Amino acid sequence: MRLARKTKEKTGSEVAGEELHKYLCFLCKEKIYAINILRVKELVEHMEVTSLPQMPDFYLGAINLRGCVVPIIDLARRLGLGVSEISRRSCFVIVEIEIDGQKQDAGVVVDGVSEVADIPPENRQRSPDFGGTIRNEYIESIGKVSGKFVVILNIKSVLSMSDLKKLSSTLRAHAEEPERDANTATVAR
Repeated sequence: MRLARKTKEKTGSEVAGEELHKYLCFLCKEKIYAINILRVKELVEHMEVTSLPQMPDFYLGAINLRGCVVPIIDLARRLGLGVSEISRRSCFVIVEIEIDGQKQDAGVVVDGVSEVADIPPENRQRSPDFGGTIRNEYIESIGKVSGKFVVILNIKSVLSMSDLKKLSSTLRAHAEEPERDANTATVAR
């Protein structure tokens, strides 16, 4: 006797529900951190970053990603862990956040990506209010993956809205400036 097996297509909400528990795990200063996969837009190989004047020290500058200007943040510096050391495994994690109702891409430099892990609610707990080197508002929770603790970041807090508004307006201003040809620049005498 054969058993008939029902196959069921997953609905969009079922897929989204499963993704709620999926996290991109990565290294930053030899510690494992994670961001909810729904926040991650893409991973990009490390490339040259154009620095911008008068920005906080944790903003490295911006990259041109397929015609879009994307601000890049040194995650280690932002978390108060020192400056990121670039290696061949370093990359940018590009996330999409919302500023004043408009979507904005931003990137964080990480030392390397390790995996996409399933961290269900029973494997996550609130961060303790004491003793950490990272500000509590940057931590969403502490998760457990393969017996190891993972700091799950609140990427909206890490990429603070006020800082990104300032950066966004600076990036827009730089994008609107006409490029000046070095050969036609005049020198005041």
